[in-house]
Amino acid sequence: MAAGVPGPVDSGDAKGGLRSALHGLTTRGRSFFAAGVAAAVCAYVLGQGDLLRVGLLLAVLPLVCVVVLHRTRYRVAGSRRLSPSRVAAGSEARVHLRMDNVSRLPTGLLMLQDRVPYVLGPRPRFVLDRVEAGGRREVSYRVRSDLRGRYPLGPLQLRLSDPFGMCELTRSFGAHDTLVVIPRTEPLPPLRLAGESSGYGDGRQRSLALAGEDDIIPRGYRHGDDLRRVHWRSTARYGELMVRREEQPQRARCTVLLDTRRIAYQDAGPDSGFEWAVSGAASALVHMLERGFAVRLLTDDGRAVPNESSDGFAGSSQESAEAAGLMMDTLAVVDHSDGGGLSRAYDVLRGNAEGLLVAFLGDLDEEQTAVVARMRQRSGAAVAFVLNSSDWLRGSDAAAAAPAADRLWLLREAGWTAVAVPPGVELARLWRQAGQEPSGPQPGTAGATTGFSGGWS
Repeated sequence: MAAGVPGPVDSGDAKGGLRSALHGLTTRGRSFFAAGVAAAVCAYVLGQGDLLRVGLLLAVLPLVCVVVLHRTRYRVAGSRRLSPSRVAAGSEARVHLRMDNVSRLPTGLLMLQDRVPYVLGPRPRFVLDRVEAGGRREVSYRVRSDLRGRYPLGPLQLRLSDPFGMCELTRSFGAHDTLVVIPRTEPLPPLRLAGESSGYGDGRQRSLALAGEDDIIPRGYRHGDDLRRVHWRSTARYGELMVRREEQPQRARCTVLLDTRRIAYQDAGPDSGFEWAVSGAASALVHMLERGFAVRLLTDDGRAVPNESSDGFAGSSQESAEAAGLMMDTLAVVDHSDGGGLSRAYDVLRGNAEGLLVAFLGDLDEEQTAVVARMRQRSGAAVAFVLNSSDWLRGSDAAAAAPAADRLWLLREAGWTAVAVPPGVELARLWRQAGQEPSGPQPGTAGATTGFSGGWS
């Protein structure tokens, strides 16, 4: 019986339903039946007629309750509503349940419970008093998870019992809902990163340039077009009404690269470096969409979020809210990849790397540092937030600090704005630092002296 669709709560199979109803006898019902059978046996042995009648009464009462409850045809409809259906990790969502009695008979005492994963909290249970014919009852409960993911809610279960408490039957609605717990996001300051062009295509090519009569590319007339834009020469050539295309600025683009390699992160849990990187990527996506950029989410295995745009960018053909929701749903379930390198992401960027590149990277060896360095050559501007797993796992490690600083220096030498990510630091602080950092290597810096505050410990 699907949620939101009226239907009887009894079973359609009479024999199977009656058998399941007998299994629904409570402890009280089983005790009454056992006492009745024992009294009847004693009455037969002792020849006591009155005791036999008492025994039959005790034994038959639970069976009568089973039959009556089984034959009762309550018609109820159940529905569930999430508010909101997409919530950030650590925030609460409210689930609203509604029961409608669509039959002509009032119901008895009902117990309503909903199945939820253990990470969202205890299983909610509600006792509903007698629901009149055509009446409704509404209840709600809260769920909360510190772990991102997609969590099923349901099925909604309705427990029926007789007035004597002899029997209980459970009926389930078939519909499920899904609560999406997305990564936490931080508001980022509106800074101009090194080499970044802002808004709708500053410094970008125009999609069409009206440089003269020979450069005009007409299109067919559409309802609502200004008649002053009619191109009569093309109209005479094609035999249909043609208009001049307007000059359309191309949106500035931004690619957010998330390193999900398992070998790049050594810690685990809600406060791990990988979860920080996922949260950072989510914050950067939302921030750039709010600034009017066409944004693409890319992982180390070369996969991007599917959207309406053929080039992989979202925001120009979709509303920013829809694009952000689609990417957040992807980040809600993103997990470690088994790949060992970033070459697939580099191949994607090599084919289409126009615009700003923001990367959230884990541990980099010498080979992967060279791959990341080549990504910068294909992009207009590049900012990298690099995590050192040794710091996140056990605090400051002098043995790992020097190689990590060398990796940062190599990225800066290739033109990246490279920023180290200490454990527990807020992204807004590092984002502000990235806006103040000049791209490229610092004069007079080498090796472990990276020339910026907040580097590797």
